[in-house]
Amino acid sequence: MDVADLIRFVLTHIPLITFLLAIIIPTFSRSERTPDGYLSWLLLLAVGVDALWAGLFHVFAPERAAAFIGWTTSPFQFEIGIADIALGVMGVLSFRRSLDFKAAAVTYASLFYIGVAYGHFHQIWIAGNHAPGNAGILLALTCIRPILLVLLLLTARRSARTESSGIARQPAEGQGAG
Repeated sequence: MDVADLIRFVLTHIPLITFLLAIIIPTFSRSERTPDGYLSWLLLLAVGVDALWAGLFHVFAPERAAAFIGWTTSPFQFEIGIADIALGVMGVLSFRRSLDFKAAAVTYASLFYIGVAYGHFHQIWIAGNHAPGNAGILLALTCIRPILLVLLLLTARRSARTESSGIARQPAEGQGAG
């Protein structure tokens, strides 16, 4: 594999690479190995960087993007490209923000991914489109991300409530432990 093949591989597999990194990085960081840590990294990499990549691809290389998905080039690619870029910016901005901010990002991303997944499944069923950009690992990631994002958000919120209620329940003066 020469450098050109390596670059082509990386650019073709950005969604998988960013998803794996978003799982690996917090796993090896004790302070990030929390629901909020995993959520943060997924929003930054698997949503933010991935959506920016997809958006820029649709806007600046619409012919290649369409061919990868198994579609013909369309003026709507610019619109989906801008929507992807907006999603990417929101994902990146949410990296170290509050859970409320992340909830907005998760809501937008999840609805977006559900719509995208529906469109790709529709293309598989109606047009028999099994192009790499329409089916396979990309479709699997499109289905997994909203589920994982929502579950992590709910778990992070529950964890935050537990931590805040634990702080509030310190023993009263004279009632120390043992």
